[in-house]
Amino acid sequence: MLLGILSYKNNWDVSSNRASGNGFSDILIETDDPEVGIVIEVKYTDDNGSPESDCKNALKQIETKNYAQVLEQDGIRKILKYGIAFQMKKCCVKTQG
Repeated sequence: MLLGILSYKNNWDVSSNRASGNGFSDILIETDDPEVGIVIEVKYTDDNGSPESDCKNALKQIETKNYAQVLEQDGIRKILKYGIAFQMKKCCVKTQG
């Protein structure tokens, strides 16, 4: 659902599971501003987990797997990084960048 919402934005190049760095990021976005890109990592939190902790883990994964690499190679200077975690009807979003 999130991918569909983001893809609706005109002049944004939105890709899912794109190879970047040392893995595949959930969502990479090249915005209509050639200086700004977005990396999003999404987690599902099980019944015993913590959405806040999973958000932090998502941001850590973006860094450790270097998911911003492909955006940096395209000359993008400002990269916004989002960790998102869902647990039933709860949602947690954390950002870095």
